[in-house]
Amino acid sequence: MNAFSKLHPRIREMLAQQSIQEPTPPQEQAIPAILAGENVLLIAPTGTGKTEAAALPIFHKILSKEHQGTQAVYITPLRALNRDMLRRFHEWGEKLQVSVAVRHGDTSQADRRKQSLRPPELLITTPETLQVILTGKRLRKNLASVRMVVVDEIHEMASSKRGSQLAVLLERLAENAGDFQRIGLSATVGSPDIVARLLVGNFRSYKIIQADVKRASDLRVVSPKPTRADYAMASTLECDPSLAAQIRFIRETTRSRKCLIFVNTRQAAEVLGSRFRQLGEPIGVHHGSLSVEARVEAEEAFKGGALRGLICTSSMELGIDIGDVDHVIQYSSPREVSRLLQRVGRAGHKIGLISSGTIIATCADDVAEACAIARRAAAAQLEPIQIHEKPMDVLANQIVGLEMDFGDIRLEKAYQIFNRAYPFRDLTMEEMRGVLAQVEEHRLTRVQDDIIQRTRKAREYYIENLSMIPDEKRYNVYDIVGRRSVGTLDEAFVVSFARPGATFVTKGEIWEISEVEEDEIKVVPIHRSGEIPSWTGEEIPVPFEVAQEVGRIRREIREALEAGCSEEQAAEQLREKYPVD
Repeated sequence: MNAFSKLHPRIREMLAQQSIQEPTPPQEQAIPAILAGENVLLIAPTGTGKTEAAALPIFHKILSKEHQGTQAVYITPLRALNRDMLRRFHEWGEKLQVSVAVRHGDTSQADRRKQSLRPPELLITTPETLQVILTGKRLRKNLASVRMVVVDEIHEMASSKRGSQLAVLLERLAENAGDFQRIGLSATVGSPDIVARLLVGNFRSYKIIQADVKRASDLRVVSPKPTRADYAMASTLECDPSLAAQIRFIRETTRSRKCLIFVNTRQAAEVLGSRFRQLGEPIGVHHGSLSVEARVEAEEAFKGGALRGLICTSSMELGIDIGDVDHVIQYSSPREVSRLLQRVGRAGHKIGLISSGTIIATCADDVAEACAIARRAAAAQLEPIQIHEKPMDVLANQIVGLEMDFGDIRLEKAYQIFNRAYPFRDLTMEEMRGVLAQVEEHRLTRVQDDIIQRTRKAREYYIENLSMIPDEKRYNVYDIVGRRSVGTLDEAFVVSFARPGATFVTKGEIWEISEVEEDEIKVVPIHRSGEIPSWTGEEIPVPFEVAQEVGRIRREIREALEAGCSEEQAAEQLREKYPVD
C-alpha cells in the first residue's frame, strides 16, 4: 500500500497505463496530507514530482464530487509556467474527463468567453489575472465553488510585494468561495514557517513537508585565464580577452554537455548571445524581454536538441519543461544561495541524478562571492526570506480591489480581511484609515459612515495597476522581414538611442532600426555590430550573510599575502576551503 492506493480508481488506472507504479518520496509524504484536507507547504528538489504531488489529489477531489464551476485554481508566477502546466494537465484532463484551462494576459477573447460560459474545473492562472477574474460578475460567480488553491514556486513571490498582494488576494477569494484548502510548492525555501504563513494567513493551521530527497550536486567555481587563442578570438569578437576566455569555456562545455547558461541580467544574455551567434555556435537566448514566440521557439529548439546551450535569466529558473539538462553554467556570481540552488537544480532533473553546475567568476571579487555562495549552497545554508510587512502601496491597491469585489463594503469588514493576511497581521485601524484617506484624496474611493464605496475612477486605476511588479513603458520590436515580434525595449533606452539607422542587439541578433512609431520600433536583421540595450530592474541584492563571508575571504587572503605567502599559496588555501579551480 502506497500513497497512490488512496487515489481515485480512474487515476490509478491512468498511472498504471503510464507505467508509474511507485510514488516519489515527496508524493508519498504529501498526497495523504492533501487528500486529508490539510493546508500544505511542500518543499522538494526540482525533478522529484512535487507538481504531481499536488495535482493528483486535485484530480481525485474533482472526480470524487459533483459540483458545478471551478473546483481548483493553480497559480504560478509566470505565463510561461501557465502554458507548461496546461500541457502537462491537459493530457490528464482528457483521460479523466476533467476540464482544464489556462487564463492570463495572452488568452484570446474567444477562450475567455468560453471559460466564462463554461468554467473549467481546474483553472491555471497568475496572481495578476486572478485579480481581474475576481472583479467580473460572472467570473466571480464561477469561482464561488473553489475548494483548493495551489501556489506553485511560491518562493518566487514571497519576498516581493507580489507575495503580500497574493496573501490579500487569497483572502478576497475566500470571501467569495468560503474557506478552501491551500497548497504551496517550492524547491528552495529559507524560511518555511514564514512562507507557510504567507500562504495560509493568520488563523489557519498548516503542515510543512520537507521531502528528504538526497540530490547529489557537484558545484565548482572557475575563472578561465586567457590563452593565446583567446586573444585572437577577442580581436575577432571585438571584446576583452577575459570575456573571450569565458566564451571559450562555455563553448567547450556545451560541445560535450547540454547546458543552461544562467546570467543575472538581460544585458549579459545579449552580450554573450551575440558573440556566440558570431561564432556560429548552436546557443540560443531566452529572457523576459523577448516575445512569447521567440521564447517558445528557443525552448523547443533546446528541448529538441537543435541548441546545445541556452543563455537565460530567471525566466528559465523555474520549472518550465525544456527536457534534459546535463549541466548548468552560472555566468558571474548568482548573488544568492537560493538562486544558485534553484538554477543548478535544473540539471540532472530526476531522482538519482547529479545536479552539476559551474560558476564562471568574472573578476577577483566575483571569485570570493561565488566561493562563499557555493560553500553555503553545499551546506544548505539558505538565506532567510523576508516578506514585506504592511506595504502601504499594496494596501491601497487592494482597498480598491475590495471596492471592485463588493461595490460597497464596511470599513470594519475590509479591515478584518486585511488582518487575516499574514503581511497585514499587525495593521492597525488607524493605519488603514490613513491609507484610505489618501486613496479617497485621489478619488479612487468614497467613505461615508465607515462604508467604503466604489468611484468611477476606481476600475480604470485597478486595471492599470494589477501588478506590483514595477512597470516601465515598453516598445514592441517588430521584424518587418520576418513579419513577427522579436521582443521589447524599455523607454529609457529608446529615448536615448532609437533612431532610423541605429543598430542594436536582441535575441543575440543584430537589428537595424527602420522606423520608430509611437509604441513600436520596426527593424530589419543585419550582419554588423550593434548596441547592447539596457533594461530596468535588473540588480540582485547580495544577502548580508554572504557579504560578511566575502569580507572574511578577502581578509584571509590579505593576511596570507602579508605573512609572506605567494599568490599561488594563497590561492591553494582558498581551494582547501572552497570548491574553486
